Amino acid sequence: MKILVSLFLIACTALPAAALAQVKSLVHMEEKRRYLVYTPPSYGQQPHKVYPVVFNFHGGGMTMAEQMLYTQMNRAADRHDFIVVYPAGVKQDWNVGFGMSYQDGTDDIGFTQALLAKLKQDYRVDDQRVYATGLSRGGFFALRLAAELPQLFAAVASVGAPMPEPVIAYHTSRGKVGVLQLHGTADQVVAYAGKATGYLSAPATYTYWLERNGITAGETKTANIGADVTWQEQGNGRQRVALATIREGGHTWPGADPFNIGLPIGKTTTTIDANETIWQFFSQHHL
Repeated sequence: MKILVSLFLIACTALPAAALAQVKSLVHMEEKRRYLVYTPPSYGQQPHKVYPVVFNFHGGGMTMAEQMLYTQMNRAADRHDFIVVYPAGVKQDWNVGFGMSYQDGTDDIGFTQALLAKLKQDYRVDDQRVYATGLSRGGFFALRLAAELPQLFAAVASVGAPMPEPVIAYHTSRGKVGVLQLHGTADQVVAYAGKATGYLSAPATYTYWLERNGITAGETKTANIGADVTWQEQGNGRQRVALATIREGGHTWPGADPFNIGLPIGKTTTTIDANETIWQFFSQHHL
């Protein structure tokens, strides 16, 4: 599930929203871990306001800067007043239970907890509105966070990444959390239909989180958005579970610049903007 990102993205560092991001670090498990923090312009203008935080985890083989530049989530942060954090994985990877040992691999759960604690020290964080999203390995990891740290994260959104089977096998906590998936049916990197011993299908992940959140009754909201996106959603009054199925969509971030021409990761839909869709979903969830 490695993603190759075109080097021309580095030229985008001159963009104001990217230039304002700060590179930070902390030491966890005797290893220096790096992350980028972006605060919207309003942060300095409203010194008494607390801000939601969105963790945005990169895909396998990507860097934190590439995730920031590809997803362009900073623009949504400007519009909706939230902080975005782009952590860096060890060797550009995240421990999701396959490809490395779930129990003995990198302690990315502990790192995330330490990072959130550090953010609360350094920034005005609304600890009732902490969220996580990610692409590919980063999306898998966001779902692991939902399973293991529901007391810290109000909602998560995965892009191109259903539920990892090792997380289901090893983790038994029953905390409830909002979960959104966005996944293309023509994704050739992470299959929409799932992979045995690796991860569930996108529809099975949707069902898994409905059951985990105790959402067993009620009307399912289903809608066609444009010609290529189908939306399913159901809730219990506090948490919601949703699946955006992108017909013929590839292993991409919806609404992003389709820089991947020539790379085998498929089409990028412009019917929906992932950042706006994710934020609107997150904004419905509080701890």
